[in-house]
Amino acid sequence: MINRREIKTSLLISIWFMLLTFPVMVIKINPIEKIVQWRWMNLLLVGIGSFLFSLLWRYFMQKKETGTMAAAAGSKPAALLLRRIREEPRLRNMLITVNALLALAFPFLFSTYQVNIMTTVLLYIMLGLGLNIVVGLAGLLDLGYVAFYAVGAYSYALLNHHFGISFWVALPFGALIGAVFGILLGFPVLRLRGDYLAIVTLGFGEIIRLILENWNEFSFGPSGIANIPRPSFFGLDFSLHESSTFIYFIMILLVLFTIFVVNRLQDSRIGRAWIALREDEIACQAMGIDKVKTKLTAFALGATWAGMAGVIFAAKTTFINPASFTFLESAMILSIVVLGGMGSIPGVIFGAIILILLPEYLRAFSEYRMLLFGAIMVLMMVFRPQGIISDVRKTYRIKHRESP
Repeated sequence: MINRREIKTSLLISIWFMLLTFPVMVIKINPIEKIVQWRWMNLLLVGIGSFLFSLLWRYFMQKKETGTMAAAAGSKPAALLLRRIREEPRLRNMLITVNALLALAFPFLFSTYQVNIMTTVLLYIMLGLGLNIVVGLAGLLDLGYVAFYAVGAYSYALLNHHFGISFWVALPFGALIGAVFGILLGFPVLRLRGDYLAIVTLGFGEIIRLILENWNEFSFGPSGIANIPRPSFFGLDFSLHESSTFIYFIMILLVLFTIFVVNRLQDSRIGRAWIALREDEIACQAMGIDKVKTKLTAFALGATWAGMAGVIFAAKTTFINPASFTFLESAMILSIVVLGGMGSIPGVIFGAIILILLPEYLRAFSEYRMLLFGAIMVLMMVFRPQGIISDVRKTYRIKHRESP
């Protein structure tokens, strides 16, 4: 229970917060009428809200320290639900069928705007799953992931502009070029870990963006590249809605393909090497795992999906410029992985749905979206650092056979 001392501390915090926000929340100057408006009700609401939030925060922190929330988190209801779905074929098949029907019917039930939003969600799911290879499985903090995204987008735009390359030819090209750039990034950072790795990858992302912004002869600079053709199907001409629907179905197929490949990689020999590298790099090397090969493979495969996603982004928007590939995009993709659960495929999907759909449908609260985003991330890091759907560790049971 919260005692008198906790209430006193929360009261002092609310007073401090009222003083801190006084110039912004209370004072409003009207330059036209040359008067100052005093909004005292805002100050009262800030005080009451900060006081109640502080009390709730302290209550949940006490629960966490006493082990009540830890015991609840230890049960891992999301993990248990996933395990049950895996073990019961009937339930799994029913969920797959329902989701497949909803996905197929979605573009025919909703407007083009809604279809474009869902396409963006699928695009970020693909990007999140690609970054999940590098961060979630291999444990390599990459803050310049947007560079591979930009490389894929510009590869399609430039190949189409200079050589007339179509979308379907540029898609594997974008994946290949992304993998090459992933290897080029991987070589200089083989000896780096932790914060040093994050700084170098962040610098790599900024270098790519600045090259695209300043090399006018190559990338057309800040003006960008326009009139990028959308994907066609055997030469058929699509309207805007039909083209959006077609890209939506392409994204569904690519997301399913990404899930299949990442899941197979996670259970493969190289996937187990990534997880060993993430847990303990020294022990991993001592066990005979080639650290150089493992890191380069993680960077290359993660960049492959970013390159393909960049090609689709260029085809979807029909216009790209360096402003579309800032550090904020890397931070958003990384937030999807961290919020959903590092190493967890369902977690990444759920994280992308939350972080991409909610801002679109909460445009009425556009002034407070970043505030809510920051608050959600802080709460997640404090109370559930493993993510919404954490990765389920595989356990192996060895049954002893009785000798006859």
